[in-house]
Amino acid sequence: MTEPVGQEAPGAGMEKGPGGKKVRGLRGAVDVEENTAPAIIAATEQLLREIVIRNDLETGDIISAIFTVTPDLDAAFPAEAARRLGWLDVALMCAREIPVPGSQPGIVRVLIHAYSDHQPVHVYLGRASQLRPDLQ
Repeated sequence: MTEPVGQEAPGAGMEKGPGGKKVRGLRGAVDVEENTAPAIIAATEQLLREIVIRNDLETGDIISAIFTVTPDLDAAFPAEAARRLGWLDVALMCAREIPVPGSQPGIVRVLIHAYSDHQPVHVYLGRASQLRPDLQ
């Protein structure tokens, strides 16, 4: 039986990687206390380490990471933290978050694509946990 044109079969889009693991999207965010390079890098490193630990990842499982920062954070690229952690073969990108009125300042967000055989564990640290009260 063939699938109708324009529709994917169930499970399509979940590419299999090493060991039959699926590609997963892992989300996270952390607050940064001040707009300095050391503060941005330290907070981002803490967030990435926590995501890796809670999702039982190895560096080789990580495909890409997209970072966004609130408009008030411009002293460093959060991707620098990933490079310092050894993510040398990971595609990284940084962007500015849209300035929604009333949104929290001082936040770094990340979307990581990684191979995993577990359901994603999203990580929100510090004030950023207020962004996802459903995960508390």
